[in-house]
Amino acid sequence: MIEKVFKLSQTNEKAIEKVIFDENLHYLHMVFNKDEDLPEHLSNSNVYMTVIRGKLSIGLDEQEIHEYGAGSLLKIPFQTKMNVRNVHDETLELIVVKAPAPRS
Repeated sequence: MIEKVFKLSQTNEKAIEKVIFDENLHYLHMVFNKDEDLPEHLSNSNVYMTVIRGKLSIGLDEQEIHEYGAGSLLKIPFQTKMNVRNVHDETLELIVVKAPAPRS
């Protein structure tokens, strides 16, 4: 078999899955319920964030919080301050790709 297959969990519980972590990229699957979030942090690579379901509330650097629904794809530059959270009743599900893979 040439391909390598990865499975994402299908859950409504909070999850941060490191699906692929190699020298090329980091591919993460994240699930957040209402009032769940990530700690504020700086992006350690270019970040591509796809909203699979729910609505993402995100603050970048000093700008006000913006919201993005399912089907949205965000490109966030390296070294951007990020505040990622779910403030809505519906479960938020994200795919996050970091490319190139962070060196740390």
